[in-house]
Amino acid sequence: MSDVLRLPRFSIGTGDRFAHQAKAQLQACVNAAKAGVEVVPVWNKSNREHTIIGSEPSLTRAAADAAVKALGWDKPYFLDADHINLKTMGRFVAPCDFFTIDVADDIGKPAAAADVDAFVARHPELVGTVNIPGIAEPFRTDEAFVRGVANKFLGAVQEAGKIYRAILEAKGEGKFVPEISMDETDLPQTPVELLIILAAIADEKVPIQTIAPKFTGRFNKGVEYVGDVAQFTREFEEDLAAIAFAVKNYGLPENLKLSVHSGSDKFSIYAAIHNAVTKTGAGVHLKTAGTTWLEEVIGLAEAGGSGLAIAKEVYAEAFSHADELMAPYATVIDIKKEQLPTVEEVNGWTSEQFVGALRHVQSNPLYNANFRQLIHVGFKVAAKMGPRYLEALEANEEIVAKNVTENLWERHIRPVFLGE
Repeated sequence: MSDVLRLPRFSIGTGDRFAHQAKAQLQACVNAAKAGVEVVPVWNKSNREHTIIGSEPSLTRAAADAAVKALGWDKPYFLDADHINLKTMGRFVAPCDFFTIDVADDIGKPAAAADVDAFVARHPELVGTVNIPGIAEPFRTDEAFVRGVANKFLGAVQEAGKIYRAILEAKGEGKFVPEISMDETDLPQTPVELLIILAAIADEKVPIQTIAPKFTGRFNKGVEYVGDVAQFTREFEEDLAAIAFAVKNYGLPENLKLSVHSGSDKFSIYAAIHNAVTKTGAGVHLKTAGTTWLEEVIGLAEAGGSGLAIAKEVYAEAFSHADELMAPYATVIDIKKEQLPTVEEVNGWTSEQFVGALRHVQSNPLYNANFRQLIHVGFKVAAKMGPRYLEALEANEEIVAKNVTENLWERHIRPVFLGE
């Protein structure tokens, strides 16, 4: 169907907590277009973030539309109802055209025995030796293995089907891009598990265009990847092969691609991602989320004066409420509290010291990953400041926007999508 909304090959998820940086974010995509590669923006903001900040998805839509108009962007762009479920999808239906269906909490909840039996009977091709083009060693399974994977994931996929059909009823066919997310869970899915999951998704008739598995290693918010890069590389390439196989054999959309959640600042794996998609012709969605909020704080600190004072206030409040701020993000942060600077120490810092501790330049001896992660989850502090924080952003718009654009363009888009 030609009128189906279609996500292009390369896309980047850009969170904008306070709906002030859409233009600066889009400028990074404009830079990519000038360099010869189309990377389309997907503005994402979760129900949790809207609730904490007291905002509505319609404001995110308005900011995105205004940025597109201001920069004359004539390529696709999307607004993501991020990590939604049946309970939270309502307010996202009208403004959003990309839905990240989050069923991580349903992983491991056993499906009905009859449904598992039916799945195994329907998919004899998954039992035994499974040869997939692009994977040197075939997957070797038996019925017990396939049954075990189905028992672990089938219930989650069925829940995704319910959510998809609810969105479909509200939005209409072909009017949105569906993604299924399984990343915010404890254990990674192996490539053979991903293949079985994709078979189940096809059975549920959910035409996903992206899927976000949990990869091996730690994908902590806003900091470097922690894990074996060689292992990630193999896994990523095998996942791409599993997707291509599933598209061919199960009738999933031909533009189905991997979505790398918590993908911001995972510098050590960017070359592997770039090389894999270049070699195979596959697409990829890189989700950067809260890194823009960090660039706002960096910009304010860099501005000095009242901007630096607000940045210090954000840290002081975050430090005193650290446990509360960290709790919702426990699976995607790793903060060593004993390595956090004291509030008194930070209050004595210059702009250079604050920016050096926060900006993700690992060669800088001032850089502190614990400090960066705490501020990453501390946007609630700025939300409580109300107009004071937003006025500071507007007063320092030029320096903040420069940081936002440079971060997305230089540190993310260039290495992932251009291989530079």
